[in-house]
Amino acid sequence: MLNLTQLEILVKVVESGGFSGAAKSLYMSQPAVSNHIRNLESSCGVQLVHRTSQGAQATPAGEVVVEHARRIFEIVDSLQRAVSDYRGLGGGRLVLAGTTTLGTYLLPRLVADFAARAPKVACQIRVGNEDVVESWLIRGEVALGLCIDPPREEKLLSEAMFEEAMVLVAAPGSPLVGRPLVAADLADQRFLMREMGSATRRLQESALRSWGLEGVEQWDLWGPDTLKESAHQGLGVALLSEHATSREIGFGMLAELTVDPPPPTRTVSLVRRADRVLTPPEEVFVALVRAVAEWPADRRRSVPDAG
Repeated sequence: MLNLTQLEILVKVVESGGFSGAAKSLYMSQPAVSNHIRNLESSCGVQLVHRTSQGAQATPAGEVVVEHARRIFEIVDSLQRAVSDYRGLGGGRLVLAGTTTLGTYLLPRLVADFAARAPKVACQIRVGNEDVVESWLIRGEVALGLCIDPPREEKLLSEAMFEEAMVLVAAPGSPLVGRPLVAADLADQRFLMREMGSATRRLQESALRSWGLEGVEQWDLWGPDTLKESAHQGLGVALLSEHATSREIGFGMLAELTVDPPPPTRTVSLVRRADRVLTPPEEVFVALVRAVAEWPADRRRSVPDAG
């Protein structure tokens, strides 16, 4: 059977023009070099080296083997460089997932910070609901996920990171704007709801129960952007993440309503498979998220080192 050591010795014999020169460069004895060449020739079934008084030369078959051996060593070198990238931040890939709000509004900010620390690492962001993100994690398609609800799969680990508030928004011209409200003031309002399976939808339903408003009119819509635009057009009120609505509120496209009791907060958690060994890029990203005490601002933040 061929092995890399025999191929390396053959290349050295041909390049140095003899067995003694190859033995010297490889720090081996000449008999050991000769023995390896004989074993290689036996495995190939052909003579690979002419032994002459002028030294050793490759036979036509030997030239073919040497050419292929050099290609093999190039591939091995490339493989070693590629693998070494995963021992640091000189390359590799970071694949992340987030639920709709987190993947759309939080992950890009965190990845921007990570990319400043590791510009050679390719990053990918996937967005889906809680069930989809969990399935990606279980199948190993993504390394890390940002979610709201605790994972249902026992194979997944969840680490709480920080809290975010929910806000009730309406069109700027709504008569509800600019005055303190209690739950009874919302009884005749249409509530714009996220799709089933969304973590935000479950929190919206919980808020309605806490306000005693389970029977209000509800419209099911898809995604936070649809809810925001619908609220802006006066189609109803929407309970959404403070971060998903901050720009629209800042630009006057939506108005935040003040309700007593206020909407609940929710916990942002980092989720991964329990048996996954993290790569250096993944370890750095985990350290970055752990250093976030609250949802990061738009400005560029410093990124923690892997250690």
